[in-house]
Amino acid sequence: MKIAHTLWSVLLAGTFLAAVASGEHAPADVDAARLAQAAAEPGNWFTGGRDGDQTYHSPLTLINTSNVERLGFAWTYDLGAPRRGQEATPIVVDGVMYTSGTFGYVYALDAATGRELWRYDPKPDYRAARNPCCDLVNRGVALWKGRVYVAAVDGMLHAIDAKTGQRVWKVDTIVDHALPYSSTGAPIIAGDKVVIGNSGSDMGRDGVRGYVAAYHADSGQFVWRFWTVPPAPGKAFEHPELAAAAKTWDPKRPPSSQGGGTAWDGFACDPELDLVYFGTANAAPYDLSVVGKGQFDALYTASILAVHGKTGRLAWHYQTTPHDEYDFDAVQKLVLSDLSVNGQNRKVIMQASKNGYFYVIDRANGQLLSAENYTYVNWAKGVDLKTGRPIVNEQANWHAKPSNIYPSWAGGHTWMPMSWNAKTGLMYIPVIDVPNIWVDLAHNGGEVKYVDGFFTVNGIMPDEAYEPADLKRLYGPMPSLDSLKGERKGKMIRELIRAWDPVAQRVVWEHETGSGNRSYDGGILSTDGNLVFQGRGNGELWVYAADTGRVLKVLQTGSHIMAAPSTYVVNGEQYVAVQVGYGGAAITVGAIPASSAASQYENVNRVIAFKLDGGPVPTPPKAVIPPFVEPPKQTAKAAKIHQGEILFVQECSRCHVFGQSITPDLRKLSPAYHAMFRDILLKGAVAPTGMESFADILSPAEVDAIHAYIIDEAWKGWRVQEAARSKTP
Repeated sequence: MKIAHTLWSVLLAGTFLAAVASGEHAPADVDAARLAQAAAEPGNWFTGGRDGDQTYHSPLTLINTSNVERLGFAWTYDLGAPRRGQEATPIVVDGVMYTSGTFGYVYALDAATGRELWRYDPKPDYRAARNPCCDLVNRGVALWKGRVYVAAVDGMLHAIDAKTGQRVWKVDTIVDHALPYSSTGAPIIAGDKVVIGNSGSDMGRDGVRGYVAAYHADSGQFVWRFWTVPPAPGKAFEHPELAAAAKTWDPKRPPSSQGGGTAWDGFACDPELDLVYFGTANAAPYDLSVVGKGQFDALYTASILAVHGKTGRLAWHYQTTPHDEYDFDAVQKLVLSDLSVNGQNRKVIMQASKNGYFYVIDRANGQLLSAENYTYVNWAKGVDLKTGRPIVNEQANWHAKPSNIYPSWAGGHTWMPMSWNAKTGLMYIPVIDVPNIWVDLAHNGGEVKYVDGFFTVNGIMPDEAYEPADLKRLYGPMPSLDSLKGERKGKMIRELIRAWDPVAQRVVWEHETGSGNRSYDGGILSTDGNLVFQGRGNGELWVYAADTGRVLKVLQTGSHIMAAPSTYVVNGEQYVAVQVGYGGAAITVGAIPASSAASQYENVNRVIAFKLDGGPVPTPPKAVIPPFVEPPKQTAKAAKIHQGEILFVQECSRCHVFGQSITPDLRKLSPAYHAMFRDILLKGAVAPTGMESFADILSPAEVDAIHAYIIDEAWKGWRVQEAARSKTP
């Protein structure tokens, strides 16, 4: 059956792609000339952001304010298991859709029907599946001269023949697989090179050392690498820019300190200036006093950089958050445009940064032109335009005691794409108006001293379920919920879509979205049809008037939408498509919120396409919450169970919670999984599902302690369930 399906897919691919090739263009026929004239081909979506400026805006008008009410379902395509977070925006060129999913799988589809043309398995090294901080996501592919490029989770960069789906070459982009590097971002084309970063700043005891690398698009041959932080003290600098960076780090920091500063998303390129732009992640660890007592800036972390595409040498940099201790990555999408600033036309690059400020920067020389907060901010009073430095508030100091800081580590805006409409002059931003309480685990008196993904601190997001008394034993004394609510007017937690004027530096219109419980709403698409599209966590696709924000259409899909849609034309008909599936950073904050569609329906990963006069969207099957099964007999003593709880919080809680989640509720393991618990954690027995071995971190005795704690919690849940059943008539 599998062979028959594969042959049928090949035949379909050959038939359809032969038709494409017989026309003006072969599959994935994208080059510099065509990309420069992207506006002349509005029916195509050439890059992750549609064009070379990464605007996530389309000139299409076939669907517009007068007819969008007729928008409905066209087709759907199931991406397959495992059911994890989906963050890619589909690229569509000449009637073929290309996108990526979990682990770095790549899919080519007939964009008019959703019919599969080919599917590419990167066959990743599953040992890297543990490394991404925030789920096994992939943010998309790049097309260039008949090839599709993707970076798989293990850091392998693949070049795929767009016609056949066969690999042309692959190259290892990771310099040290002993460190928790991974790749989750989309590559970008710069001239004749493919440029890719990586992730891992948050991971392990010391993070990783960030860099960006370039490879020849034709051959995969390595060209250059730009390191974003200096090497350990006493080690030689790989390139001269690191000498300046080294002056901003404590010279006595421990040799094990990697520094962080990875570039895991948000690349852009200006071919005329021959500049590649990227933002860098947080410093590692979050508590920089661990690696130096001075207030060092820690370049080039939490920065926006421009490097020359040909050489990889630094053109300019701007640090958004010097001495970052808040996980304020600067890797959010970078958008290029021309703006009138103080009466002068400037070529700019724009970013709604994680730290809450919207930056407009001259993209030729790095001059900061404006920086205003697009969301509520309490860690800083503003940004000094002369120095470019934030004016930090005392609220930002979480070393003295736990402090509630806006924005949270999730950012006022994170990877979800914003959209720039030059005609309205508005940037449409998915805003996360959420705080977190930063806790110094080393000094706050709790039993937990380390949390995987947070180092020696923790960033606890408070909501109505927040109970400081429940947290005190693990993390130490915490502020009350009433005191947190009293720190600002209005709701403590919100998500919004905001139309932001980057010239006037103000909000033009906005809508509050979701239930305000960290639904992680989706990225944004805008069009010349005066439309703005955004998916929500509750499964709804909302359409607004771009100029006024008036709600025009709401479609229910039954799937949590995090990615940004794309839009394209095939055979004279305009489609809107979005990739759906819950996960990503949401995996780190607990159980699936009730507001998410994934709490009601199975988290089926799929692409959904819409067109005029389509029907209702077919929803996935209803979610089934498995019951507790009778756990194994508890043989461990109280001390062992307690040890297991601390280890579980330290090493497992980043992905696993007790409740409905996209990862298994370990209290409900079957007898077979209980029997193989050691093999799962120490031998990677279920690695293809995303659960790799922890043998390098946990001893057999520690695994047994974690197992004992899980069994103890399972018995608690089982007894509650059985007591409720006994009372049911």
